[in-house]
Amino acid sequence: MTLPAAPLCLPLIALLGSTLLGACSNPEDTGRYLIDPPTAGISVANRLGTAELKDVSLPDYASDQEVAFQTDDGAVRSNPDNLWADTPSRAFTIALARAISEVSGATVIGEPWPLAEPPARVLEVRVERALAQTNNVYRLSGRYFVADDGLSGSGTNHARSFDISVPMAAQTPAATADAAGQAISLLAQQIATLSGPGATIATRQPAAADPFDLPPLF
Repeated sequence: MTLPAAPLCLPLIALLGSTLLGACSNPEDTGRYLIDPPTAGISVANRLGTAELKDVSLPDYASDQEVAFQTDDGAVRSNPDNLWADTPSRAFTIALARAISEVSGATVIGEPWPLAEPPARVLEVRVERALAQTNNVYRLSGRYFVADDGLSGSGTNHARSFDISVPMAAQTPAATADAAGQAISLLAQQIATLSGPGATIATRQPAAADPFDLPPLF
């Protein structure tokens, strides 16, 4: 008995269909948006010296390549036609390090540290929310941590929080990118001045061992 040949053609037809659709798509329909904080226009004292900024930790929706936004039902959605121009965590880290350096004169560089002289401090930022909300406000919140090198024993460590809101003219990818840049600029000013709710913790060195208080050799 001869089997019908029609079902064997279905995968080929599907493949041809997807190929035709791909050929008809226009790459210009995809928008890619930069995270580019504006120049703050102010200067603050250099309280960081040299600092290595660890890769900024972002929520899953904010670390995705698609530009996320919140809808009236509370859901966080995105569109594959609207993408970040760079990996969000990398772009956020580079932009924040540059913004802190520009506003304070400190030398803040994203990891890995490229200089022979090690940094005096390590900076870590953990973002809990980075989202264009339904009320046309971009909100950036989370915590940041500054640790001294632990060598001198006279440094201080900081664990502080931030909650920044930037009004948006509209809920569009371009407006989201602009607001994200402004929020990073404001966060840079806060970190540069070591401000925000939180705690300052003094570095404690372990007591030096007494050379005459050694265990017996045998």
